[in-house]
Amino acid sequence: MTAFLVLAIALTLAVLALLLRPLWRSSRNLALGIAATVAISTLALYQLVGTPTALDAQALAMPPTLDDAIVQLEAQLDRDPKQPDGWRLLGQAYTTEQRFADAREAYAKAVALAPRDADVLVEAAQARAMAASERRFDDAAIALLQRALQAQPQHQRARWFLGIAQRQAGKHADAAKTWESLLPQVDARTAATLRPQIDAARTAAGLPPLPAPAAATGDHTITVKVQLDPDLASRVRLRHDSNIFVIARIPSGPPMPVAVEKHSVQELPFTATLDDGDSPMPTQKLSSLQEVEVIARLSGSGNAMPQEGDLESAPVRVRLPATAPVELTIGNMRE
Repeated sequence: MTAFLVLAIALTLAVLALLLRPLWRSSRNLALGIAATVAISTLALYQLVGTPTALDAQALAMPPTLDDAIVQLEAQLDRDPKQPDGWRLLGQAYTTEQRFADAREAYAKAVALAPRDADVLVEAAQARAMAASERRFDDAAIALLQRALQAQPQHQRARWFLGIAQRQAGKHADAAKTWESLLPQVDARTAATLRPQIDAARTAAGLPPLPAPAAATGDHTITVKVQLDPDLASRVRLRHDSNIFVIARIPSGPPMPVAVEKHSVQELPFTATLDDGDSPMPTQKLSSLQEVEVIARLSGSGNAMPQEGDLESAPVRVRLPATAPVELTIGNMRE
């Protein structure tokens, strides 16, 4: 069973090397994101296909080579062809072996069994492109991508490959529009990689480049002045390796910060500036909030999460955009 899992993972990586090679040169971050998505789906696929409930004992015999694994999977699917995940895995195997026409047929059978599974539809479209001359998406492949987007409108791989298909067909304005709709779905780093592809398509269509992304205006920047309570400072000898975390979090919400900065105790007193760049969560930033709670925490453990014995300031609620610096004094022992 372990050997089959290793083969499944290796198979996925080999397929991605072939499939994502054109993307790697022009959009490395997006290619990596697609690779991660497919690798995760392959592990889930193994849970279905590589367990005794999905394959019998003969199929679970550890295959010494990829060719043997393909033979075993083909035999299993001959006995029980109603396994869309099995046909997906076989399609990946055929692609690794550069049997692109066979991969196309395997994915076609997967689509017949799972006609509304967006991932299956996208992989089937990819298989058709790999089997075609010049790796082009034909009309049938484009229809599969469109069906995937009907089933799952936010499917990023479907939208990315649909844009490629439109570029191949000379529909540069359509490609740019398709890719532009991805921008709100991806993080800032991926968007920065995607924008040149969009601009290239717009240029080919005779359109101006996208407007430059708006620079941060500082409206949601919080200036925080941090000091140690003088009475406490006179009574307590602080460790030089202690840290101070300046934290903004959602009032009455989860403890996870929406912005955090780490400073040395030797910097006291100091001024910190919290902004979107200090967010540990790309999906939750200061600029998306109207109010936060700001605290400063003195930690001997170096852990941003509260620990017994930490010293904190009193929390201060701040309406955004902040109009004045926030002043915090560390001196309250956590209960």
